[in-house]
Amino acid sequence: MTMLYLLARGLGLFCFSVLGRREVAGLEAVPRYGPLIVVANHLSDADPPLLATTLPRTLDLIGKAGLFANPISRMAMRWLNVHPLDPSGINVDTMRLALRLLAQDHALVIFPEGHRSPDHTMKEGMVGAAYLALKSQAPILPVGITGTEKIPSWRMPLPLCRFTVNIGQPFTLPILEGRPGRQVMESMRDMIMYRIAALLPDAYRGVYALPGQEPAALSMTGREQTT
Repeated sequence: MTMLYLLARGLGLFCFSVLGRREVAGLEAVPRYGPLIVVANHLSDADPPLLATTLPRTLDLIGKAGLFANPISRMAMRWLNVHPLDPSGINVDTMRLALRLLAQDHALVIFPEGHRSPDHTMKEGMVGAAYLALKSQAPILPVGITGTEKIPSWRMPLPLCRFTVNIGQPFTLPILEGRPGRQVMESMRDMIMYRIAALLPDAYRGVYALPGQEPAALSMTGREQTT
């Protein structure tokens, strides 16, 4: 853990806990050691620092390529444990990096939707997280985030609103024989996405509304892993 990471984490903790109203549930479910893939819905730019200041692990974060556009930002991202990774699985080199981090018992954060949701409801996820979980057999920790859509990027240091981090039980995907096809990968992806959706209020679940529920846009309104 670099000094910059520690300083950023301390500043974020102050902003989210003192200048904002952060509520956390399920913190006891976070494995303290070993490889871990943290998956969450994505509402705003506040989500990565919120997770980094909430979970009791040093996190490696997934960042889009634009964050590494110039040497200064590239250096800052590296100090903050942010790595460029395409969650769709197209970029082989960065997938290898992610697998290497997991093999070294890192905790890696991925937003399976790949981008912020414009209407704050869950969109179809990409298969990158499922691929990493199948290849590494690392536990997956689902997290549901609400309220950060009210925090614009420019007001992140002064959130002044209520937001929640709901942490679920870690789980692992089934061990598969052979090379999984597209349908199997999509099934594994959906297993992950529904675990996240179960931690969210109905209005946030979007295309992952649970059985018996309508997606919010229409209604208008494995295995368990011990820690």
